[in-house]
Amino acid sequence: MRRPADLVAGPDLLAGMFAHAPVIFAVLSGPDHLLAGANDAFFDAIGVGRGRELLGRPTVDVVPELVHQGLPALLDGVYRDGAPFIALGAGVLLGPTGKARLRYYDFSLEPRLDQAGHIQGVAFVAVDVTRQRAAHKLAAEQQVLLEQIARDAPLAEVLDGMCRAIEKLSPKVLSSVLLLDPSGQRLVHGAAPSLPDFYNEAIDGMEIGPQGGSCGTSAYRREMVVVDDIAASPLWTTYRDLARRAGLAACWSSPIMSSTGELLGTFAMYHRTPQHLREDDLDLSIVFTRTAALAIERHRAEQARRQAHASEQALSSDLTFVLETSTAVSEEAHYPQNLQRLARLAVPALGPVCVIDVLESGRIQRVAVAVAPNLPQRVQALLAAEEPTRLAASPVGRVLATGASEISPTPPPGAWQELGLPVTAQVCVPLTARGHTFGVLTLAATADRPLDDRTIALAEALARTAAAGAETTRQHDQRARLARDLQAGLLLAALPDVPGAQLAASYRPAGEGLDIGGDFYDVFPLPGDWWGLVIGDVCGRGAYAATTTALVRNTARAVAPLLATPSAVAEAINDALLARSDSGESFVTLIYAELRRTRDGIAMSMVRAGHPPPLLRRADGTVSSPSPAGQLLGVSADPDLVLESFTVDHGDCLVLVTDGILEARDQAGTFFGEERLVAAISSTTGSTDAQQILDAVTGAVDAFTGGVTDDDQAALVLVAQQLR
Repeated sequence: MRRPADLVAGPDLLAGMFAHAPVIFAVLSGPDHLLAGANDAFFDAIGVGRGRELLGRPTVDVVPELVHQGLPALLDGVYRDGAPFIALGAGVLLGPTGKARLRYYDFSLEPRLDQAGHIQGVAFVAVDVTRQRAAHKLAAEQQVLLEQIARDAPLAEVLDGMCRAIEKLSPKVLSSVLLLDPSGQRLVHGAAPSLPDFYNEAIDGMEIGPQGGSCGTSAYRREMVVVDDIAASPLWTTYRDLARRAGLAACWSSPIMSSTGELLGTFAMYHRTPQHLREDDLDLSIVFTRTAALAIERHRAEQARRQAHASEQALSSDLTFVLETSTAVSEEAHYPQNLQRLARLAVPALGPVCVIDVLESGRIQRVAVAVAPNLPQRVQALLAAEEPTRLAASPVGRVLATGASEISPTPPPGAWQELGLPVTAQVCVPLTARGHTFGVLTLAATADRPLDDRTIALAEALARTAAAGAETTRQHDQRARLARDLQAGLLLAALPDVPGAQLAASYRPAGEGLDIGGDFYDVFPLPGDWWGLVIGDVCGRGAYAATTTALVRNTARAVAPLLATPSAVAEAINDALLARSDSGESFVTLIYAELRRTRDGIAMSMVRAGHPPPLLRRADGTVSSPSPAGQLLGVSADPDLVLESFTVDHGDCLVLVTDGILEARDQAGTFFGEERLVAAISSTTGSTDAQQILDAVTGAVDAFTGGVTDDDQAALVLVAQQLR
């Protein structure tokens, strides 16, 4: 869609357009930058009781804390020079002194123009990227800890570094780790670099129990315990005075559990003031509790190595196998090929036969079979053909239902018994991601490869590490396939043959094409040798955009044969959009034209509703825009639309694009823009090949962006041909 600065509309209309958008939006008017309109996201962002009563006041009064952060100068520059300002990842302090909070934003300041092209104000659009930034920092800190764990750094050093990393990511937090002592009844000091020494000494050796503060209770319950106010919590009766002396007012603690469900200790986050659990702190707790578990388990493994060097060597080999296999599986980006690779890597390392079954649309399907090279070839074919109904009644079906591993000490029925192999047992291990068991990895054991505890543990670890990536890839493929299928249904399978014209069109989805875009085009016949041509862009993405696109296309095709002018057709589409119960979000930009062949070329009658202007390249190379601007559809009941009629002479070409092409960015964030589009079209002077002209446009965009786009791009080229 068009940028707010490009829309010739009042502040109320612009604010209304973005009322429910996931971006922060505000409209400022005049040289004093009065707040003329804003969406709810804007008022939520500035917070601290500031709301719509601030409308009409200067920006410096609305957000005074931004005065010393340079906002007035930026606004003055945009208002004075008319040049937009864009910033990525800018840190901003919001809120009054004492309550200020640091957030990070990608934002732009765009000049707002009136009908005459004069600057009348500034439009502000921002996206909060604080969580993304925090996620990057979190990943970086975790990577450092994982590297420490990988090089067998001392446990105390890893845990101390973990606590300091948390306190760096969340400066108001004080963190600690307590470890389970050998008796399993007490918690002992692990790390707490910012808590007072007297506090650490007092709780060192605390008993696990139902009223053992946050940590002792968390260890007792084996679940997270959140205490928003220590002074009022009965869990802290024994330690309340100690916490008060240490200046601690809130604490939430999580049990640190091993990969086998064994309690290892607790991880706690303290605050000096009473407060509720924040989402950011919960994210930190989840990530670092797992990291602490990994560190503690690795430490215990190291202790075991010192006690039995041979056992440690086997464990190290197993870990290496799991890591290397998981990495190899994660490098396979397609499903079910990643599960097929998992099965191949499990054989013969874990056993002579491995199969993987998944649940798809309520049916069990076998997606992978791997057998040792020394087994007969018929083994793989026999296992691959096993009946789904038989699988449902087997251990595979039970593991899918329970999500728990199952060991069969006897040869399993069905194809396994028909193999003629000395199969002595099998283990079925669940493939579980996000609490959902979607598949089962099955290993066979033979007399010379018995099913021992080590093999079962390795199979479970392998399934645990590979499941999340496999499920994500499966959902990604399904979503991409669905989006491609739906998008294909919204576009023409092939352009029709229009007498006297040659057509070429292009559609490119944004990014990986996982969401259905709102860009579309259509060409269809009308009575009397006329043809209808439409190109448009629906606000938003996904299923809503798909339904809106279908509504616009179907309405145009239905009413165009019955209405006299393109303006009437556009108004009918506008009425259809406004008639929807959710019409507040049905914004559409559109060009609708009706055309037919004449002796001189192609006669066109066109109306433009908020869409980027079409470009007409004459045979002599001059380029112009023959269609005046008009209001986008789905906003008001009486859109301002102007009908324009002109002729595309023989050898001329008409190029129509969506804003994804004009707003394509290079690495510096610069827009491709209309000037570069005109240059690309002009470079084709003398050509009457529509596809060649289209290739020149898309090639210029790719060269400018490096082939990367964050918005859908559609283009339609029409060339008037000589009569034969």
